Amino acid sequence: MASVLLIEDDLTFSRILEGFLTRKGHQVTITHKGKEGIRTFESKPFDFVLRDYRCPDMNGMDVLVELKSRSPHVPVVIMTSFSDIRTAVKAIKSGALEYITKPVNPDELLMILQQALTRTEKESAPAAEFSSSYVEGSSPVAQELHNMVRLVAPTNMSVLIEGESGTGKENIARTIHRLSPRSKGPFVAVDCGALSKELAGSELFGHVKGSFTGAVTDKVGQFEAAHKGTIFLDEVGNLSYDVQVKLLRALQERVVQPIGSNRTVKVDVRIITATNDELTESVRKGEFREDLYHRLNEFKLKVPALRDRGEDLHEFLDFFREEANRHLDRKVKAFDDEVMELFESYDWPGNLREMRNVVKRAVLLTQGEIVTTAALPPEMLENIRLKETREKTAGVYDLKALQEVQEKEMILKTLREVRYNKSKAARILNIDRKTLYLKMEKYGIE
Repeated sequence: MASVLLIEDDLTFSRILEGFLTRKGHQVTITHKGKEGIRTFESKPFDFVLRDYRCPDMNGMDVLVELKSRSPHVPVVIMTSFSDIRTAVKAIKSGALEYITKPVNPDELLMILQQALTRTEKESAPAAEFSSSYVEGSSPVAQELHNMVRLVAPTNMSVLIEGESGTGKENIARTIHRLSPRSKGPFVAVDCGALSKELAGSELFGHVKGSFTGAVTDKVGQFEAAHKGTIFLDEVGNLSYDVQVKLLRALQERVVQPIGSNRTVKVDVRIITATNDELTESVRKGEFREDLYHRLNEFKLKVPALRDRGEDLHEFLDFFREEANRHLDRKVKAFDDEVMELFESYDWPGNLREMRNVVKRAVLLTQGEIVTTAALPPEMLENIRLKETREKTAGVYDLKALQEVQEKEMILKTLREVRYNKSKAARILNIDRKTLYLKMEKYGIE
């Protein structure tokens, strides 16, 4: 049974969800506003947060950031009536576990909840267990990346991993740890993007009781927890300047000092960091310390976006399909030709994370053995349609061609309005009938 916090301003919908989740054995606490939800979240522990993106009193993304700053490890799932892939990617980058659209599919919600409940256990499992949940890919760019991984893994060098959100940077970090002499030690992953400025120091280096408001007990920091192992700092560019100073000291002197304490703690850790952005640009702007950057960048790896590794597409799709079959007890064997064409034309802005979610949802909604387009997310299909429209019109953006496109649309619109009375249409368009006939012939208008 899970303790679920539901933040939803629609009273009827919240009661429906409460009844459904309660029948499935979960305990549900309902709040109807963002600030109320944050206060409730602080008052007692929750295993799972389900919230509406549109909060009446707060920006939905602000609520997400507040929740993740207080308890980064509690999974948060966002619901919305608006299918917007850009919002989805932004939410995932800000720490959301999943992004689902209304009306919520009950089976999909239960699947996400179950995965969230087992996520902590999986993240604390030995790193070797993750080797079976990742596909390297067989394309030249993939092979080059993993040759570099195998080269640097046995060393103790600090590694900086660059790549877009969802490209598998954490999996790369886990692979480095698994192939290193530290593989029997802990692997500790920290999402710096979900840490508030106030709590980042405490999360990384620990604190002593009474060192600040809310510090009711001593806390062991993640660096100390990673002793003799590897610490992975995702989105390291989000750390504040003060925390950067402490991180630099931890790397140089191999000691950390818990907040509010006079003692230092020796730590033996290998540090791997990751970022979506170019840290060199942050260094140039003075937002990230140059000396820290060079400490972290002893060896740099660039993880390619999914759209740049087309040869690996089928391999990843098959892997995620089989994975979803195991988790959902399904027997889906393949994707039909139309679905594969759509997958191949899609840009995958959320990369591997998005692909895994799309395939999982498709397997869940497929009753037979073959996935069809009916099982694909509507926002994905809309994104593909818009891309195809842009590609079709890509060659008409010289001035003359653009004018012709607009002229054709105006003639069609006028003809429809006058029910194809050509004399009347010519008068409205301020041309003679002969010119109208010529233009209709030119544009294939009947």
